[in-house]
Amino acid sequence: MTPPEPSFRDSVDLMFNRAVRFMDLSPGLEEKIRVCNATYVVRFGVRLRGAIHTFTGYRSVHSEHMEPVKGGIRYSLMVNQDEVEALAALMTYKCALVEVPFGGSKGGLCIDPRQWEEHELEQITRRFTYELAKRDLIHPAQNVPAPDMGTGEREMAWIADQYRRMNTTDINASACVTGKPLNAGGIHGRVEATGRGIQYALREFFRHPEDVARAHLSGGLEGKRIVIQGLGNVGYHAAKFLSEEDGARIVGIIERDGGVWCDSGIDIEAARQWLSKNGGLRDLPGTRFHEDGPAMLEAECDILIPAALEGVIHRGNAERIRAPLIVEAANGPVTAGADEILREKGTVIIPDLYANAGGVTVSYFEWVKNLSHIRFGRMQRRAEEARSALIVRELERLSEDKGLGWTLSPSFKRDYISGSDELALVRSGLDDTMRDAYRSMREMWHARPEIGDLRTAAYIVAIGRVAASYRAKGL
Repeated sequence: MTPPEPSFRDSVDLMFNRAVRFMDLSPGLEEKIRVCNATYVVRFGVRLRGAIHTFTGYRSVHSEHMEPVKGGIRYSLMVNQDEVEALAALMTYKCALVEVPFGGSKGGLCIDPRQWEEHELEQITRRFTYELAKRDLIHPAQNVPAPDMGTGEREMAWIADQYRRMNTTDINASACVTGKPLNAGGIHGRVEATGRGIQYALREFFRHPEDVARAHLSGGLEGKRIVIQGLGNVGYHAAKFLSEEDGARIVGIIERDGGVWCDSGIDIEAARQWLSKNGGLRDLPGTRFHEDGPAMLEAECDILIPAALEGVIHRGNAERIRAPLIVEAANGPVTAGADEILREKGTVIIPDLYANAGGVTVSYFEWVKNLSHIRFGRMQRRAEEARSALIVRELERLSEDKGLGWTLSPSFKRDYISGSDELALVRSGLDDTMRDAYRSMREMWHARPEIGDLRTAAYIVAIGRVAASYRAKGL
């Protein structure tokens, strides 16, 4: 008889427990790191459509070893306390792994945003914000939300404005939430951040032939066949960058209504536009449609990227997964039971707490920008350009004086002289973060053969950093 599938919360705890077996932590400190500090449940009413509607929301704080705590707010009918606490725990370990100075938190509202008009959603969001902010569960120095499933820039702008109305003298009010639109204190590169992080994570993985060989692959990203589940913000950007900039082939896309396949590669922009127009991928030109989308997770490919919901790879289908490399773009797409099966098969998994950390990394950059009250690049960009132009002019003068007869190409001059704007600096910072985090993770992976997988190595690194913070506090 197949044992029951662990819940999302249980999966996170099981993975935590597996990691701490390889660590020397006191039982008390281990328990302090594992448990969720607090979860606030709020039920509030909003008068809409001539009646009062009651909504249930959550904000969970997993660890305050560093403050503020950080984590998204999702709008979904599937939101519940266990899910929010599991996601808050993942945020703690994620922030620690990529060395972003936040504790872990998460929020959610049990609502289907598609059932409400925009002005109604604004009323609901503002009331939810009020309920959280008056308890300091939204605050620039204590708890900083971000977008998640079902929310985006629009909701973050409403949250920021509501907080500012409640705290009119707080000069740092914009830093109470990240993922805002550019005209409301946001940062260039935030919308693409998680997808861009997936790209940088894979690039770093493929820089290490030894790691690539463990996944029974060879060479680089070019030509690799990728199946991606979910063409939302994360999946779309990851697929777009990997196909357009790294030469990978997106051969399969799985969405709500089913999946599409094309051996020569799918045009991601065309697929995105088709999905937006038709609400699904059925009849996408140049592709074969499959009614059973989840079955496509089992298709033969080089890289599988689940970028939608948690728990899509489980005990029921793990044995049939043929991709040698899985990149967890979503939070918790592989259950603890499936993780065990895949480890035994030799499948390499780039875990969620590393792979999708691009969002929280760029959120950190946005928070820093809001606190410093100046966009990145504003002070140095033109100075960089002037210095570079000086060198180019001097090289061309020397060539003319000595009669060398060579000139610098216009494209080189343009690229060399161009100073770093905010987007370039954000991408540079994200790339650096993903490289460093992967290397700290792989060092643990290779140094201790008994560990066996990247997820356990990532948890060990993250838990070790959280433990060091608590010890520094005197715990």
